[in-house]
Amino acid sequence: MSEKEQNLTEKKSTRRNFLKNSGLTLGGLVLGGAVTSLVVKNDETITTSAPADSEHGHEATNYNKALMFFTPEQYSTIAAATEQIFPKTEVGPGAEELLVPYFIDHQLAGSYGLMSKEYTKGPFYPKEATPLFGHQTHLTRQDIFVLGINLLNSEATKRFEKKFYELEAEQQIEILTAVEADEVELNAATTPSYFFKLLRSATLEGVYADPLYGGNKDMGGWKMKKFPGHQMSYANMVEKEEFVDIKPQSLNAQHNH
Repeated sequence: MSEKEQNLTEKKSTRRNFLKNSGLTLGGLVLGGAVTSLVVKNDETITTSAPADSEHGHEATNYNKALMFFTPEQYSTIAAATEQIFPKTEVGPGAEELLVPYFIDHQLAGSYGLMSKEYTKGPFYPKEATPLFGHQTHLTRQDIFVLGINLLNSEATKRFEKKFYELEAEQQIEILTAVEADEVELNAATTPSYFFKLLRSATLEGVYADPLYGGNKDMGGWKMKKFPGHQMSYANMVEKEEFVDIKPQSLNAQHNH
């Protein structure tokens, strides 16, 4: 191999490794643009390219399965909990299949989890003061999720002598119901019900957010609702009286024309 050919091979290898290792993310936020329209994550370790005008390239997005915040056990707990909140049915896929746990993990690793764009200073009113003040705590969402995950597992151990993710569905639902109703103890500057509220909200966001942000795999959440996503125009159907079933498009689909 000539020196020129060797240099070219090394450059291609470096670029390929960069794309693979970076996961096309920065601080938990997905990088958009033409780059993400050319890369499809098939599994935890393999990245393949697809032509921008192909069927798969048209729906390509950032399905990055690398954990950025959770430990493997924390991930397993959240995956089990989100699947109970949004389970797979005959209508369509559940939270795990839609990659919601990864969506939550990646969001917690960034400004959402750190609450870096929100005012979090005191003074804090006591929880019993009045509902009008809303929930107040010095804890970040990262802190609350860690406390909540520990609570799920400790309650599972106390009741069934297993980790939460090892339980049967009915047992998991029993614990989640108790957490939502504040029927379990959490000795922290937050409440079990507030953790459940955050978990439920993040689950639904992962199901229905644009796939650009790592959840809603293959726009499965949108397809169940027949939501069209981001269309360039509705001019050819806006006056039609009957319902028009439109194939959904994600934000980065605009780069594939």
